[in-house]
Amino acid sequence: MAADETGAQPTKAQQIADDLKAAIERGDYGPGDRLPGEKALAEQHEVAGLTARTALKILRTEGLIEMRKGASPRVMSFELIRRHGIKRLARDQWGSGKTIWSADERLPDVDQIAVSESVLPPSHIRDVLELAPGETVCVRSRRYLVDGRPVMVAESYLPQSLVEGSPITQADTGPGGIYARLTDLGHAPARYREEVRVRMPTVREAARLAIPTERSVIKLARTAFDSEGRVVEINEMTMDSAAYVLDYEFDA
Repeated sequence: MAADETGAQPTKAQQIADDLKAAIERGDYGPGDRLPGEKALAEQHEVAGLTARTALKILRTEGLIEMRKGASPRVMSFELIRRHGIKRLARDQWGSGKTIWSADERLPDVDQIAVSESVLPPSHIRDVLELAPGETVCVRSRRYLVDGRPVMVAESYLPQSLVEGSPITQADTGPGGIYARLTDLGHAPARYREEVRVRMPTVREAARLAIPTERSVIKLARTAFDSEGRVVEINEMTMDSAAYVLDYEFDA
């Protein structure tokens, strides 16, 4: 076995998983195709059944295959979502009444939405929004599905004093979503900042996304500023790392 870049020898299970991954990437197995099961892999590679099972679990954790009790493992047929990070936030996107998701060419379903008003925010949210002690926020929580699969949960935090009485406090904000309604309030987003990191999910996050707790999630925090530099929204997104490609295209 060849050592990796750290000099460590890969386990037999990891080597089997890497071989299957390479076969999938070459197109030897297409979306929905069956892979060799645990017993067949064990015999092919002359390893114990537990080793073969571990190799398949690695691929499942990475989101490459799906495994159901009593059935052969199959290559995941889900098409990755290409998230166009800049195009989706352009004013001519939400300003024309379109959802920002339409820039990604795959519209999601929202199967869970909750709007809570007059909530005391976490300290890091309060600090970024520059709220005084005791000031509250409106929190919009959503879960998004594509092809019936949970792909993202998100919480938007907006100053309660800014959005109180507006459609932003309703489940359906109308054409163009939150940013169009902020424009109606005289606080159109003029600038954004996005911070991206990857970490392991909490048990609750994994449950809401219906993913293994061993699979990493993308944590994307977007801050929206109006033309005066005021922070008008913070959107904290937790995304299934096996469902997304983050695409940023801009001029030099």
